[in-house]
Amino acid sequence: MDLFSKRKAPLPSRSKNNFDRVILHLCVENRQPSLKTLPLGIKQKGILATCNYVARARGVKKLMMISEAQKLCPDLVIVEGENLSPFRDVSKRLYSLLRSYMWSDKIERLGLDESFMDVTDIITYNLELLNRHSPHKSYFCLSRTDPEMGFPFDATSFSGSVCGRDDDGAEDGSSNLRMRLLLASHLAHFLRMRIEDQGYTTACGIATNKILAKLVGDKNKPRNQTTLLASTEEDVWSFMDSHSLRKVPGIGAKTARILQGFVSGKQPDPNIYTMECTTTVGQVRTHPGVSCPTLEGLLSGPGSEKGIGAKIWALLHGIDHADVKPARNIPTQISIEDTYKGLNEVSEIHRELVSISTALLRRVRIDLLEEDEGSTTATPSASRKWLAHPKTIRLTTRPYTRPSENKPYGWAQASRSCPLPSFVFNTSTADQKVIVDKLVVDTLFPLFHKLNPARRGWNIGLLNVCVTNMTDESTLSGGRDIGVMFRQQATILREFTTYDDSQDIAPQDDPPAAKQQVDEEEASEEEDDDSWDQEPSPGEPCPICGHIIPSFALAAHERYHSMELEGD
Repeated sequence: MDLFSKRKAPLPSRSKNNFDRVILHLCVENRQPSLKTLPLGIKQKGILATCNYVARARGVKKLMMISEAQKLCPDLVIVEGENLSPFRDVSKRLYSLLRSYMWSDKIERLGLDESFMDVTDIITYNLELLNRHSPHKSYFCLSRTDPEMGFPFDATSFSGSVCGRDDDGAEDGSSNLRMRLLLASHLAHFLRMRIEDQGYTTACGIATNKILAKLVGDKNKPRNQTTLLASTEEDVWSFMDSHSLRKVPGIGAKTARILQGFVSGKQPDPNIYTMECTTTVGQVRTHPGVSCPTLEGLLSGPGSEKGIGAKIWALLHGIDHADVKPARNIPTQISIEDTYKGLNEVSEIHRELVSISTALLRRVRIDLLEEDEGSTTATPSASRKWLAHPKTIRLTTRPYTRPSENKPYGWAQASRSCPLPSFVFNTSTADQKVIVDKLVVDTLFPLFHKLNPARRGWNIGLLNVCVTNMTDESTLSGGRDIGVMFRQQATILREFTTYDDSQDIAPQDDPPAAKQQVDEEEASEEEDDDSWDQEPSPGEPCPICGHIIPSFALAAHERYHSMELEGD
């Protein structure tokens, strides 16, 4: 069947934009005087993970092969980016800084260098306080309770650049929106200066939804901010129309090539990995043959997202009702991975698992440990407390494939998980290498051999170690959820359940690794307790008293010891 003759599926009518919110999108860049004027690229496994704006001006692009990038720009400065821990540490610190100025928890981190902030509440509050008789001597309040916490600003003009029609005083509705965006521009400038105090430059977009804020923030990178003045649907369309399809978040390479082929009347580019796209949003949006049902017919198919036509239709019109996700005190999961050109020996697997586990343990302690202000002990390790305990550790492997084999990225990817041993949380152990070696030998290697039963010759192309199923310690201190306890009952009792041998219970063999394929999006979600696929161990030694305790009861047993110490 021809690609463009698919049956049109009925879709809901077109939605409209919501102009009630105020969203900031901030993108941070490292400010190093020695590198600022040089073309710079971050290298990961032979490709550019990202590059700065000086390099992009020379034709260099992210995800480009290093050799190709160096042909375009011979003086390109390459920085190794295999170890992302320094970038994560900076990201966490700046994220905490931004969050300290929020009145709500609506701040969403996107990657290591971007954040969305829904500042509607603080802008609405300051709009009501604005002295319209003397706007050039205005004061922005950063606290509802402390009137001295804030900064002076000139409310007669925007801070930074402006994109769109500035109809000052046109109508009550648009005038109100204009003032809210104006206030937001001054708040954005204040936040950017706080980040610059930390040694980093920022770009910021100010708009009424996430997609518009991100796109308008790209207008004046790397060290400026832009406010999008768009109070009508037509204003939004005018802004969107000039963008290339590949510039719009949510429109990937495959979707872009299909849409480009449709509006040009030609078959789509067979190279699904190309980053190039000459077709603009306006060319697609205004094409007489494009409609919501048409997009559904073009883009739907096996494995496609449900309602893909309506989603792309909304993106083409700058419509994005997605909320800024609430901030999390703890991550959903923590994982470290690396890729290889075929690992086949036990010594190679051991070396890489040790390397990955060392980085993972460091990451876990950075993200999940904090200083205990109430502690009086002089021992640094003992003065820290856990914010959360991950309960599950998961190992994922994938064989190495060459591009010429034309196999999908996740071909034969498989995962196994089991309870995370409690000795990982022993911060009193001076040598972390002891913990890592024990974790690799006792836990990760058994999981690896279940995934790869052969003695050698595995041709491993990827190793990923992940800890998940986070248990927030603050919720435990307030008591347990009895509903969760009942749901976990079957798992807990499994160690103490006997079965009648006369019952006809067919054994279930482990499926082959190629059939245990894990979708990358599903792998990012938390697993249920009963998804553990390793047989329960008879027990683990308590690190305090040495007694063998059932795995499920070890955390409570250690809590018993801590209460004993508190009583003393």
